[in-house]
Order: sequence, then C-alpha cells, then structure tokens
Amino acid sequence: MTQHEIRAYDYVNQPYEVVRGALTKDAARVFQRATRLAEARSGELVAALSVDLRGLELSADIALTVGEVSEEQRGSAQLSRVLRVPLSWQAAKSPGLFPVMRADFLVYPLSSSETQVELHGSYQPPFGALGGVLDALAGHRLAEASVHRFVRAVVERLRSELAAA
Repeated sequence: MTQHEIRAYDYVNQPYEVVRGALTKDAARVFQRATRLAEARSGELVAALSVDLRGLELSADIALTVGEVSEEQRGSAQLSRVLRVPLSWQAAKSPGLFPVMRADFLVYPLSSSETQVELHGSYQPPFGALGGVLDALAGHRLAEASVHRFVRAVVERLRSELAAA
C-alpha cells in the first residue's frame, strides 16, 4: 500500500524564540485554539478540519495526538535550529473510513524576525485498491486542502496570540 506525502508551509512574522516558546509551553493548546477544538477525550484532542470545495464546506472532527516537542541544531549557525512537534490525527467518528495522518510540524528561523512553519505528513488511504482509486480521484486533493488549511489556521492563531503578547 502506498503512503502519500503532503507538505504545507507558511510564515509567522515573529522571531523563532517567540514561536518556539509558545509551542514549547503548550503545543496542544495552540493547535486546539487554531482548529476550534471541541473537547478533550482520553488524552487526545478532538478538532475540526474543514475544506471549502467551490462554496461547499466539508468538515470532520478529528482526534489529534500531539507528541513530545523537541529541538535540533542542524549546524553551528544561529538560524539552523529546528523545533519538531510530532502529530497524528484520524477521524473521531468511524476512523476506519478515513486515512490516518502522521506528520511532523516543523518550526525554524528564517531571519531574526520571521519564522517558517511546515507540516510534513503522510497517510495511507483506507480500503486497499479501492481506496487508492478514490484517493486518486478526489481524496488526495481533499487531504492536501485540509492540511494547508490546518497550517494556515495554526499560523493565524500564532500571529494573533503572539502579536497581543
């Protein structure tokens, strides 16, 4: 079965240290507020991901799991640090009908005043060969759109919260 990769990125007009501080302090809360989280259930976060398809809004509750935040130094330069937040999510209701997303939410400095966030993830469509066909027809576009919207929502939340601080 083939894993499908998805990448999305955006920028926060705040220094890396400020963005890192918000995510290190409570990454789950940042993601929760960004996705208008409904409630917490058994250690997982239930959030809504949505996609706008030509005026039709599709939305699904997801169970979002946030892993341990870690930071790496990639070289000796000040701008070579990377914060990594492992994420996974699946549909909160009928999870076997939807793919499970496994991803890393990466944060790194671009300059002294701008930070990039990226989501690198992969999923495997459910239902074997039939799922692969459905994914090729529309599923992959829906997955990409929801991941891009998720990243945009997190960035907007970070911009809003960090500008007010």
